[in-house]
Amino acid sequence: MRAARSTRHMRSSTHHHSSSPLLIGLALLVALVLPAAAGGAAKPEAKTSPQPKSKPAQPRGALHQLAGAAGCLVDRSAPSGKCGTARALKGAGVGFGSRAIAVSPDGRNVYVASSKSNAIAVFRRDKKTGELTQPKGPAGCVATQGPSSCAAAVGLVGPNSVAVSPDGRSVYVASRGASSLTVFARNPKNGALTQLPAGFGCISGLPVPDCSNGRALIDPDVVVISPDGLNVYVGAFAGNAVVTFNRDPSSGALAQPSGTTGCIAEAVSGCAVGIGLRAIEGLAVTSTGVYTGSASSNAVAVLARNPTTGALAQATDGSGCLVSTPLTGCTNGYEFKGANAVAVSPGGKDVYVTSLLSNSVTSFTRAIPAGGLTQKTGTAGCLVWLRAVGCSFGQALSAPEGLAVSPDGANVYVAAFATGAIVALSRNKSGEVAQLEGRAGCLAPKSVPGCTRAQALRGAGSIVVSPDGRNVYSTSFASNAVDIFRRNK
Repeated sequence: MRAARSTRHMRSSTHHHSSSPLLIGLALLVALVLPAAAGGAAKPEAKTSPQPKSKPAQPRGALHQLAGAAGCLVDRSAPSGKCGTARALKGAGVGFGSRAIAVSPDGRNVYVASSKSNAIAVFRRDKKTGELTQPKGPAGCVATQGPSSCAAAVGLVGPNSVAVSPDGRSVYVASRGASSLTVFARNPKNGALTQLPAGFGCISGLPVPDCSNGRALIDPDVVVISPDGLNVYVGAFAGNAVVTFNRDPSSGALAQPSGTTGCIAEAVSGCAVGIGLRAIEGLAVTSTGVYTGSASSNAVAVLARNPTTGALAQATDGSGCLVSTPLTGCTNGYEFKGANAVAVSPGGKDVYVTSLLSNSVTSFTRAIPAGGLTQKTGTAGCLVWLRAVGCSFGQALSAPEGLAVSPDGANVYVAAFATGAIVALSRNKSGEVAQLEGRAGCLAPKSVPGCTRAQALRGAGSIVVSPDGRNVYSTSFASNAVDIFRRNK
């Protein structure tokens, strides 16, 4: 803006008498002497060049999509002029399930579940830049009736969730189309996947050739692995169940325990009886607990985990589940209708949940080591798209799906399916979250106002932060894409 200038009008008196020559001389002398006394003759002011405006410092956790083709990879069947291309990315991160992308513990590889490709796409990760490259041939993907250039697999029909074991030796994939859990050995050098032999490489709740039987494994939506690597847990959407498997650390092979130890469900014969488990879409696990996002129950179920056996049990005193819609036997909470993804903070003191119908992120305090949950009070307990009484405001947070907490605990990230947005939240020492201010608070297509523009984000569904905290990766179902971001640490 230009500064307005004001002028002063001075009145001078006109004298009818003439000034004496002496007075005029003295005035000239003063005019000449004073500048010299001040350090010499007066000099004209030096012209200064305008200083370039410095960019405001980006807040911790702000995201920047990598430039050009490095910022997104789309399935090669639908190339985009701005994105790179890759194989086996059709339907990356379908809206059923919220953990369709995973980074290996060593940070070398990224794995994407692509439901329409019936495949897992494999990428190598540059640890310095975060860029992804897909190996050629079978090392770059595994598929069932998918791209012919991929390695063959059994049971990958509509895969929607992928997890890598803490030791980096195994990869597990849940597929709703085959009601299956597939098991792969991971090559730690190049990240390539090899399915375990028949009878060990696939477990299904349906009669699928070369797959062993799994009780209550009906429409699995999400898979997680315990921190000690000894158990794998699967959330079954139509089975209304959490299915438990024991893991052999040496081979990665799984075995479902017999009897009620093998599953906990609302109404499945042979499983332990649970409540608040209808339509499980999200799971998170700690050493002493498993937490569900149960969409139809509008609930977060709290399951105690036996660290020695991996068995799960649910309390019956009301502490075993929190519900947004009153349900006998559960404690009431608020703003988590259609509960979806679940994430636990580093150190385990907080739990976060996205909810599709409430368009929200809700926050809970976790008791350590017992594992019970209490929703945070007031606006600290919920962040909602548009407005909700008693909650803070969440911009671009329409139909939130994916959820991830950064390894340093400073940020929480959300993938919003309807707006195609990545929402960035800051997290304080008390575990409370708030959206980053201004355009740093969200990345989205140009159709979403107030956000930083980003590309290939239609149907954003899953999100993950790299182990070193440098990068964030997301899947976009409608864009058939994986998106790559640099994180401001």
